[in-house]
Amino acid sequence: MDRLVNNGLVGRRILVVEDEMLIAWAITDSLTRLGCEVVGPAARVDQAIAMIDHEPVDAALLDVNLNGKMSYPVADRLVADGVPFIFSTAYQKNSLPAAYQIFPMMQKPLDTAQLGEALAKLLTAGAPTVSGKKANSLIWDANRLKIATDAAGVALWSWNVETDQIDLDARAHDLWGVAAGDVTFQDLSARIHPEDLDRVRAAFAATREMEGAYEIDFRILHSNEIRWVSARGKGEDQGIVGRSMFGVFLDVTGRKLAEEAREMLSGEMAHRVKNLFALASALTRISERSTSTSAEMSFDLIKRLTALSRAHDLVRPVLSDPKKAVRLGDLLAVLLAPYMEERASGDRVSASVPDVLVGEASVTTLALIVHELATNSIKYGALSTPTGTIAVTGAAHGGTLSITWQEQGGPPVQASERMAGFGSRLIANSISHQLGGTIAFEWPTEGVIAKLSMSVARLGG
Repeated sequence: MDRLVNNGLVGRRILVVEDEMLIAWAITDSLTRLGCEVVGPAARVDQAIAMIDHEPVDAALLDVNLNGKMSYPVADRLVADGVPFIFSTAYQKNSLPAAYQIFPMMQKPLDTAQLGEALAKLLTAGAPTVSGKKANSLIWDANRLKIATDAAGVALWSWNVETDQIDLDARAHDLWGVAAGDVTFQDLSARIHPEDLDRVRAAFAATREMEGAYEIDFRILHSNEIRWVSARGKGEDQGIVGRSMFGVFLDVTGRKLAEEAREMLSGEMAHRVKNLFALASALTRISERSTSTSAEMSFDLIKRLTALSRAHDLVRPVLSDPKKAVRLGDLLAVLLAPYMEERASGDRVSASVPDVLVGEASVTTLALIVHELATNSIKYGALSTPTGTIAVTGAAHGGTLSITWQEQGGPPVQASERMAGFGSRLIANSISHQLGGTIAFEWPTEGVIAKLSMSVARLGG
């Protein structure tokens, strides 16, 4: 195997922390080509920390999400040991907690040459030193601790386990939205989300008997918004001084929202893969009905799949050819083309909508909605029969776009066939949260009617 060894990296021991086997293999291969010695890979937080305990490490490549668990404890340990590291992740940097945005980050997939340059730069800078000693040997006086906690957004608390009094620093008062002065656990309980309150009470009560560090995440109500807070501290005698316990609060709202978005995306991807199989099967049946020979069917099916490919290019443009906005009619034409029956008497699907623009940020959302409606039509509605039709019409008034999706000619609509579950939630959430609108369904016997309303400004954003 060829090596890119003119980089000062030969023999440097690089810890790889990555839970995806194929990605870990690719990173290992790149590091080997760069002349590095690979430590790991580690796929879990505890596994990575154990390797740091027993293996000499010059630097590390650290995935942010390890099978649902964030790797920040590994990052903290590397910082404490003065080992430089790079986050290797598919996340955007601003989705990381503020305390970790100061560290270098590379987007996956990693290019070998760029990885070599980043590691060479990282190792040249090295870990912070003072008089030849690592930074973690500094004396952390109160002033330095305050600088560090302010930079990391850490709020401090102490809790007297006998009087129930809680002392908060200024950042903690601001986080909870409580005035300066004496605070009890009961005062803070009034601001904990009702669904989390019993769990938090039980966790704090258990800290009197717990040994070692503990952590609990929960929601609090602050003005008109919900914040996620992580409470961390130590229990039992090692964490109690004069009957008071000490710990920190962290605002982890950004991380929790990112986790929720990731879970939503994971569910969407699983749902989408299943629908793609159903869609491919349905397109094959449509092509079979509209052709008389295998050659014609092959040509027809390829044409339909090509239309789907064009739609994918439209909603996911490559970085070198960004498309900032498309006309609504053009987008619908591409998205609905696979469902058109050009050889049948009249078009199966027609669209007549206002001349409004759809911005790059909204294209995917609208494509998701159209795909969901069309897939359900193929399964249960007008497109499940040879003669069913769909008409998409729209009008724009006073900054609001109204679109009506009307099906006819399919099997009689039954109550059990109405949209429910993940698909309907996905459509409703997409329209509400991203397009500032609503969707409502009507269920006449001759075919479903979906009425969508959305903000023209949001759609073009």
